[in-house]
Amino acid sequence: MAIKKVQSSMVWAVDYDRKTQVLEVAFKRTGVFRYEGVPPAEYRSMMRSDSIGSYLRSCIIGMYRERRMD
Repeated sequence: MAIKKVQSSMVWAVDYDRKTQVLEVAFKRTGVFRYEGVPPAEYRSMMRSDSIGSYLRSCIIGMYRERRMD
């Protein structure tokens, strides 16, 4: 996986593994969360969205299995 810094008031960086369909998101305030089963098309849509934070809230958080990473 390759960490990508993003322009967002909510997110510092994201990491995605296409083979395992795991998305890791480094939030600025709450730490790193892992989302499992995120299809590549969903990841691409998030990265192309006008607001990564809004996209996460509406399409990722609560929709995919998530786990907080320590």
